[in-house]
This record gives sequence, C-alpha cells and structure tokens, in this order.
Amino acid sequence: MSKQENIGGSKHTAVLIRRLLFFVLLFSLVFFYLILSFQGLTSTRGIDQAQIGREIARGNNFTTKMIRPAAVWQAQKKDSGEIELDRFYDTYHSPLNPFLNAAVLKMVGGDDFDKFQMEPGGSNIYQLDRVIAAISVFCFLVAIGVNYLLISRIFDVRIAGVTALLMALCDLMWSFSKTGLPQMLMLLLFSCALFFIYRALEASVENRMSIGSVLVAAVFLALLALAHWLSIWVTVGFIIYAAFFFRPKGVTGLAVLGILLIFSLYFIGKNLEWTGSPAGTAGLTLYGGLADSEEGIMRTVDPSGETYTVLYNMNSLVISTTKNILLQANQLYTNLGGIIAAPLFFFALLHPFKRASIANFRWIILLMWIFGAIGMAIFGLSASATDANQLHILFAPIMTAYGLAFLSILWSRLELPAGSGALRYGHLIIAVLISAGPLILTIPTSFRNSISMSSGSGNPVWPPYFPQAYSRILHNSTTESDIIFSDQPWAVAWYGDRHSIWTPKRVEEFETLEQLALEQKLDVAGIVTSPTSFKNNPLYGRAPYGANDDFAALNLDGPASSARRGGAGLLVKQSAHLSEITARYSYTIPLFPGRITFFSEKPILSE
Repeated sequence: MSKQENIGGSKHTAVLIRRLLFFVLLFSLVFFYLILSFQGLTSTRGIDQAQIGREIARGNNFTTKMIRPAAVWQAQKKDSGEIELDRFYDTYHSPLNPFLNAAVLKMVGGDDFDKFQMEPGGSNIYQLDRVIAAISVFCFLVAIGVNYLLISRIFDVRIAGVTALLMALCDLMWSFSKTGLPQMLMLLLFSCALFFIYRALEASVENRMSIGSVLVAAVFLALLALAHWLSIWVTVGFIIYAAFFFRPKGVTGLAVLGILLIFSLYFIGKNLEWTGSPAGTAGLTLYGGLADSEEGIMRTVDPSGETYTVLYNMNSLVISTTKNILLQANQLYTNLGGIIAAPLFFFALLHPFKRASIANFRWIILLMWIFGAIGMAIFGLSASATDANQLHILFAPIMTAYGLAFLSILWSRLELPAGSGALRYGHLIIAVLISAGPLILTIPTSFRNSISMSSGSGNPVWPPYFPQAYSRILHNSTTESDIIFSDQPWAVAWYGDRHSIWTPKRVEEFETLEQLALEQKLDVAGIVTSPTSFKNNPLYGRAPYGANDDFAALNLDGPASSARRGGAGLLVKQSAHLSEITARYSYTIPLFPGRITFFSEKPILSE
C-alpha cells in the first residue's frame, strides 16, 4: 500500500471518528434534556397548543378548552351570541404545530386522558409533556442535518461541521425544545426553504431556470407561515428579493405570494367565519403593550375601548415599536442562541466574497431578517429569549456559517507560525468553547436536579405549574360540562382536561361569562388561582393582574384561604366587588397547599 493511500485511509478514519463522536454527543444531549433533566413544558402558549392538538386528535376540529374572554367577544359579535363554550374554536394560534402535535398524540394514544392520567405517589412530570417536547427535539435534529447540507453547499464541510456542532451545543435551542412552541419546527422549515432558495440563486447566477427551486422554497415558507403567522414578515423579505432579482422578474415574486395565499386562504376563511376578522383573535395581539398588555386585552370581554384608543393614537404604536427595536438590538446576541459567530454575519456583509451566489445569498438573508425584526417590533417581543414571537433563532445557523467564514478569512491573514491543527483551527475552537459556555454552565445544576428527581417523584416546572393537582383532584371532581375560571387556563385545559376561561379583569365581565355558561346548560365549577398571578414571589410578589383588577384580592388571599380551609380571606372580605362571587364559590380547596387554590361551588374530593 502506498504512502498516499495510507494518508487517505487515515483521513477517512478520522472523519468517521469525528462523526461518531458528534452523534454520541448529540444523542447524549437528547437523553440529558429530554429524559434526565426534563421537568415539563415551560411556555404558556406551548401548553395551549398541546391541548388544542389533543382536541384535534379526538376529532374535535381546531377547538380549544382554553377560552379567552376577548375571543368570546369576537365570536358573539360575529354570530350574535350563538356560540358554544364547550366547542369553542381557536383563532389565536397558527395551525401547523397543533396539527403535528395531534398526529403524534394520536399515535401514542394521547387523545385518551385516562391513559396518561397522573397517579398518586407517581411522577410529578406529565408524560405527554415529554411527548410534545420530543416532537420539537426531532425537528431540531433534522434541522441540524439540513443546515449541514446547506452550509456544505455554500462553503465547505469544515464550516458546516462546526455550525452543526454549535447548533448541538446551543442551550437556547434545547430550551425552545422544552417550551412546546413551534420554533424548532419553524427552524426545520426555514432551513429547508433556505436550501432551495440557495439552489435557485445558484441557477440564476449560472443563467439557468430557477423558478422550480423558488416554488419549492415558497411551499416551505408557506408552511412556515402556518407554523407561526408572524413569520409572514420573513417571507415578505424574500418576496421582494424574488420579484426584483429572479427571472422572470415580478412574476417570481407574485408566484411566491400566490403559494402563500393558497396555503393560508382556508384558515383565513375560518378566522372570518368564527370571528369576523381575517387575523382571528391573534390580530388583537397588535394592541398588546399599547393601551394595555396582551394579557389584559385577552382577559377583557369587550376590548373595543382599548383597541379604539390604539387606532386613534398612532403615537402609542410608534413608541412601542421603537422600544421593541431597541430591545431586539440589546438582546440580539442572546436571541441568536449565544453563538459567538452569529453576529459576525453583519461584518461578513462588508467582505467581497468572490462567488456571486455566496455574496448575493447574504443579502437575501439580511432582507428576510430585517422584515422579521420589523414584524417582531410591531407585534411585540419580550426580554425572554424563548418568547413565542422570537424569530431571530431561525437565522442563527446560517448567520453562524457566514460568521465562521468571515472569521476564517481573518484568521488566515494572521502571520501564524506553522504548527498543529489546533493552531490552524484555533479560531473555530475558540468559537465553540465560548458558544458552548451557557450549556456547559447549566449542566451541573441540571444534573444535580435530575439526581434528586430520580430518587423521588420528580420536580415539575414550579412555580407556576403542578400538573398533579389538575390531573387528579380537579379532573376527578369536575365533569366535561363544567367550566372553570383560572389565571392559568392553559394548564387546567392540558393537565386537567377541563374547559377553562381566563379569569377576566372585572367582576361584571366574570358574571357575563358565568351567565353565558349557564344559558348553555354548563356548570361553573369555580375559580382556580395559582402562582401565575404573581410575577416574582409565588406568594407576595407583584401581581401582573395589578392591584386595580377586581380579582387581585382573590389572588392574594387564595394561599392563606386554602391553608385555613375556611372560606374567603381578609382581603376578599374587604372587597365589595367579590362578596357575591365568594358567597357562590364558598368552598376553598387547596389543590397545592398554600399555592394553588380552588374556590369551588361545592365540596370536592381530596386525595
């Protein structure tokens, strides 16, 4: 065997070893995040989408057991009051993720609540939470593979491999996998769209037909819109580029827009049918943070007063949008997953890449990102890196690839002495070590918690969720025809499998919804209060509902009342607003002593 063949064989063996180590690392992380340290779903919207998925799996169409008072107002306005609270259609969430959840839940039997009902003394982790998280993890793993293929095509296997490694070591992406939100599904769809956009760009540069690849990319972008309606802003950026730079000019952009409309028209029609608005209840999120918070808007039976204020006061919209733009700028590094190379994409815009396809592709990415950022600024983005409207994470892999390419160019220009591979690829090693920092720092704490969990029944995402309280006591003590008011109706709907209305802001609004339920032969079982009512300290922190809300006293008094098992507490007794309500729901039951309280109309079973 020749020396050259020996070298070739050694390189092939080294590549196989590196790939094997990568897969060992990847599936070790899957085991750690999904099995060892998993505590349950962490996002309110993720939990809400999970319970909608279960209703779809049961054949109940796109109905929800979590009811927003504002959605009731919309439906009544459209249908003159002829609505069904026990068969209420959701128009807040985009449909794709709930449908995907439904398919998997149906396969594992998750549509049967009894099959997964939590047992006394058993695990405090709801097993269907892990099923929902596994869907996101699967999408994440496939997205890593798609990005490897894409970046290998753009640059080379070295940059593609390092990008894949940085994705695997990105703590934020694993955190999104545990939220129940569609971001990892969106990452997969967006990565597929970019793959075909780049193929179209290559064809265009070489004066070949590109329309086929553009249309395939448009299908993935349309699916992306069905996963999260805010991603339409990202697609608008691509439509503008396609209209001016892909042949035939103008027609290509219109074709992309047409595919987007074809995929969306059915759901737009359903929104019109159920709410009278093409955007459905989701359209009201535009007013969040202006005249009122989004939570305040959704908890209002008639939000017209707040929305009209916004419509005639554009200053509020401008101020809110500007604030969100500054917030995005401040949080950009975090929102890109804390990957050190990702923000370097913006410096790569200044480098004159020789290949036209690479040079042009970065402008497509920039245009799509700018429009996505504008959409997030208008509709709101919180300081949380796992916010439901966070779209920056979709751009993290491709921005990382360009950042690594730019960093490699700078590194190659340094006059380094000839040395080992560690010196030659020092910039990549440094990028990996810095970017992996958040994940490495969280592992000891998570590992310590997982050891304590393995010796007992497990620690859920507390506060504010304790699934056992809803799955056993609340579910067994109520019926399918019961309505429960709650400050965390998504949790009551998912963990307790009961219809739940988000507790409104005013007593008169509560009584309006209460009367509507009674007219439909439904029973109002009571009111659940939880740590969701408190932003920081589960007991005495500042309540996000605010001291001006009629139910603030009930939220503050709940823990003390349940500890006594003796009816309303001191704050409630001093509140003129709540006296009649507490008289109707006079049994104060601790679902979780001192933390989660059920104000019931009748005594309930205890376990």
